[in-house]
Amino acid sequence: MDPDLDFDNTPARGLQRYVTAVAAELGLVGECSCADPGPPATAYLAVEGYVPSLPDQDLALLWDEEFGWAGAVETLTGEPPVVIAYLRGDVLPATAEVAAFVAAMLRGDHPGDPRPMRLRAYGAADDLMDRLSEYPAGTTRPDLG
Repeated sequence: MDPDLDFDNTPARGLQRYVTAVAAELGLVGECSCADPGPPATAYLAVEGYVPSLPDQDLALLWDEEFGWAGAVETLTGEPPVVIAYLRGDVLPATAEVAAFVAAMLRGDHPGDPRPMRLRAYGAADDLMDRLSEYPAGTTRPDLG
C-alpha cells in the first residue's frame, strides 16, 4: 500500500465532511444527515423545525452538485420532499450561509428562490471535486483546505 495515498482525501469523504459541518452549524446531532457521492452527488439533512406556513410538514435540506442547497418540506404521504426554496450562489457555500438560509425559512421569511437554477452542470470540468476532496474536517469553509 502506498503511504502517500490519502483515502480520506476523496470527493465522497469531503462531501460527508461538508454535510457534517453544515449539520453542526445548524446544531443538529445524531443521524440527521446522509451524503451520496452519486453520480450525481447528493445530500439530505433533516432539520429540526418547520416553516410556519406549513406546520405539519418537517423541514429538510437537500443538496446536489447541480443546484446546491434547497429547503424542502417532507410530505405527509411519504413521497419525496417538496422543494420550497433554492439557496442561490455557490454550490458549496459556507456553512454559516446555509444556516442563515435555514433560520430565515424557520422564521417564515422567504429566502432564496422557489425556482430551480442550475449553478453548475453535472460532471462539469470545474473545481467542485477538488473543493470536496480538500474539505477539511472541523471547518465551516469549503474553500479552505
